[in-house]
Amino acid sequence: MSFSSIDVIKLSCSVLAFLIAIIGHEIMHGYVAKYYGDDTASLEGRLSLNPIKHIDIIGSIILPLMLFVAQAPFLFGWAKPVPVAMDRILRNHGYMPAVYVSLAGIFYNLALALVASVILRECGSLDIDDFFSSLCIFFLYQLVIYNVVLGIFNLWPIPPLDGSQALLFLSLKFGFENIVNFLAKIQNIGILLIFLILATPLSKIFFYPINFLLKFLLF
Repeated sequence: MSFSSIDVIKLSCSVLAFLIAIIGHEIMHGYVAKYYGDDTASLEGRLSLNPIKHIDIIGSIILPLMLFVAQAPFLFGWAKPVPVAMDRILRNHGYMPAVYVSLAGIFYNLALALVASVILRECGSLDIDDFFSSLCIFFLYQLVIYNVVLGIFNLWPIPPLDGSQALLFLSLKFGFENIVNFLAKIQNIGILLIFLILATPLSKIFFYPINFLLKFLLF
């Protein structure tokens, strides 16, 4: 696998977009939790923009590197989860703030994807042909892709993804005991279920919203 200087620059842009997506996702959980009185993430220095504080060995290095070597169409992974004392939020503010904390990272990803898409469309209407401008467009394109994939993927209602946490707190609030019990039953096999879905035709159903949103934002 040989690389030109342009390939290296493009790879750097992809990695930067990837880090912005996964690290910002986690930081947003911490900020919303802090808004509701939980300063755990702040006290542990996890609201920092320093990427070193958020690197997860498997999710931020090993998995993306494996995907890169396998020449996957895009990188995927996660940052180290930001610590949140959800029991404190539940005790002081109830279920809905817990839902907001759970969905904060997803909201960040989708909002950033939308902003990047708007800027990308504006750039597309201009007569741009220099290398730096083309590189900026490539970066914005990657930013949309990574944030949409991460945001929608985390909406899946399967533990330990954010969507399952939001669904749990909503179910507790409205008394949907069947859903609460179901989530408790699959808690320990959630990761296995996610991998099984990704490895079967079911992935097409789960990835349909991603494809739909990418077509809407990029075309």
